[in-house]
Amino acid sequence: MLATPEYVRASLAHSPADTSKAIAGKLERQAVLYDTSKQFTFILTEQAVRWPVVSPLALAEQMDRLASLTYLPNVRIGVIPIGTPTPTNPLNTFTIYDASLVTIETSAGSLVLRDGRDIQSYLKEFSGYKESALFGEAARARLAEWSAACRS
Repeated sequence: MLATPEYVRASLAHSPADTSKAIAGKLERQAVLYDTSKQFTFILTEQAVRWPVVSPLALAEQMDRLASLTYLPNVRIGVIPIGTPTPTNPLNTFTIYDASLVTIETSAGSLVLRDGRDIQSYLKEFSGYKESALFGEAARARLAEWSAACRS
């Protein structure tokens, strides 16, 4: 939802499916970020942000996009720099849609959780990551630093 087109293409390069449709779908879904009736909070580790999926210049552009999205009034993007203590270690990408639905991304596919106890566990984990993450100007400064490193 946060990726540049080049980043999306690269991340799907090894997919056996029709990537053109998948790319178009991922890019179309980004429009929801501009719907101010919805609120979004994303937390990314430095390792995820800096993973070399694309060329260094394209990676810098991806980081610039992340920084620019932090200015949207309904979007919060937090980054957790390497070395920052976290209450748990992130094992998988997960998305909390609301208090009734969590999805977990694995290499084998998505897992959908609807049980309240499972969801509470992920809400607690996410809360811990929020406490460890940099947001706002601090996140933009860190993203700018990482972007500059990619360009040098």
